[in-house]
Amino acid sequence: MTGKFIGELKRRNVPRAALLYLGAVWALAQGIAQLAPELGAPESATRWFLIAAGIGFPIWLIVSWRYELTSSGLKLDSELAQNTPNDRKSNRGTDLAIIGVLAIAVVLLLTDRLLDRNEPARVATIAAAGNSIAVLPLENESGDKDQQYFSDGLSEGFIIALSRIRGVRVIGRNSSFQFRDSKDDSQAIAAKLGVSHLLEGSVRRVGDTVRISANLIKAADGSTLWAENYTRPYKDLFALQDQITGKVANALKAQLKPPPPAHSQQGDRPPSSNLEAYNAYMQGVDLGGRQTEADTRAAIKQFDRATKLDPAYGLAYSWKARVLIDAVSSGLLSGREADDAYVQADAAIKLAMQHAPGQAPTHIARGWLLMSRDLDWRGAEIEFKRAVELAPNDGDALYQLGVVRASQGNLVQAVDLTKRALKQDPLNQVWYQALATYLMPLKRLDESAQAIGKAIELHPSAVYNHYLLAINSVLKKDFAGAQAAAEAEPDGGWHDFALALAAQIGPDRKMADALLQECIDKYASDYAFQIAEVYAVRGDPDRMFEWLGKAREARDPGMQTLLYDALLLRYRDDPRYAALAKEVGLPSPPAAVTAPPAATKPPAATKP
Repeated sequence: MTGKFIGELKRRNVPRAALLYLGAVWALAQGIAQLAPELGAPESATRWFLIAAGIGFPIWLIVSWRYELTSSGLKLDSELAQNTPNDRKSNRGTDLAIIGVLAIAVVLLLTDRLLDRNEPARVATIAAAGNSIAVLPLENESGDKDQQYFSDGLSEGFIIALSRIRGVRVIGRNSSFQFRDSKDDSQAIAAKLGVSHLLEGSVRRVGDTVRISANLIKAADGSTLWAENYTRPYKDLFALQDQITGKVANALKAQLKPPPPAHSQQGDRPPSSNLEAYNAYMQGVDLGGRQTEADTRAAIKQFDRATKLDPAYGLAYSWKARVLIDAVSSGLLSGREADDAYVQADAAIKLAMQHAPGQAPTHIARGWLLMSRDLDWRGAEIEFKRAVELAPNDGDALYQLGVVRASQGNLVQAVDLTKRALKQDPLNQVWYQALATYLMPLKRLDESAQAIGKAIELHPSAVYNHYLLAINSVLKKDFAGAQAAAEAEPDGGWHDFALALAAQIGPDRKMADALLQECIDKYASDYAFQIAEVYAVRGDPDRMFEWLGKAREARDPGMQTLLYDALLLRYRDDPRYAALAKEVGLPSPPAAVTAPPAATKPPAATKP
């Protein structure tokens, strides 16, 4: 009976049809996996294609059972005479199609493997395939270090202006400014940034005159496509910026996009074109990025000065709000000062919404406030989504939308958004840290380790990177790896917590007890969330929830990560977890990707 059925399958060419289908799916999946990232498709495109192909497979088998492709077209099997020359011709055609499809799949697979072995070459090839540009920080030739803000501000102005060139990808400030005073040649810098062109030059302001020299470099051979020196009255600064932007567009054989309606234009210039307001704004941005209390207060004064000179300067209002919110989130301001900062930020955002509702930074600032002060995750998501709609290639907007999606447990979307952000700002250490954190609860630990490795490569001595690497090793149950990563973390709180986490999966229970108790003694007031994480790895949910309660009361920023913390999520099925998430305005925790996370419950130990 079975032999007869198999014979009938062969006669009807069902095995050939199945092999042809599987070969075609394999080839298409290889093509999608290689091309999707460069076309901006989400990382999940290949997975959804395979799911659809799996659904279609039984339908294909049913069709191949009932129908036969002949030289005369598609016919029912019952209409055909068996073993005719046309049958044999059809079989040979199917065989050739199978061989061709499998050959294509093998070529794609080998190409992918060869490209993976030489990633720098791959990046260079991608960059050369399309127009992309990075603006290196203009050299300050004034001889006055206090004028550095001016050259940096002009550089960022060019970044914003060049984003209006049709079909050109522009790298963000964070990445391109890392090459200030770099000894690398243009080809090496372009390869690291993944771009085909560089704009470099210098600026000097002397009294009422500004001098700018600009050079457009082709990365492939280091040649100069265009270069020019300009000396203009300072009052003509904006016209000069526009002139240089147009020259760059012509050199790239590209066109400037038509300006959008005034209400949705992205830019850093004051509506009144008041250069003094612009100058104050640039100083505020420079001071606000230094992250000290004195510089924060000085930045606020400059933003206030900018808006006094031009009351409709929406970008200055939104930046004032962001600096204030960041000062609270980073701990520079606390208590009554933090409350006052939030009040000032709220007022500034309302003015930004009034004067610049179509600018992405306005909605980014409002999203920050809703997320950090009000724990309004959905409201923040609406604001960040609007920012992305207004500026689709703004890396900051993409990253922030990823943060709020991760906060609500949408980790696959968060990964996709963060990777898109990194295309615009490929050397942003903080964004690699976030990407690593999102990948851990998805069980993509090797990818997470690669992201952490990139962050370490960018800033070898930075804090927090090796702490994340220790967590990654804890999830892999790799005590030696966790211990080594913890010891590499710079001294401080993250170093101590990394050691405590590693010890919980190690053989020395007394050491595990002692390191946890040390963290409690030193950091109970500021690191309640991290203490909860140690108890999670330790296998003590009662103490974990006790410390999470303390973190909630202290408005610990770690609570934002409740739905993507890979150490805590092993207890996602505990009713207390969903209740705690609800208390801070979050949805119920997402279902586990596979089995509970790899953090294991160690042998019984004395609770500190």
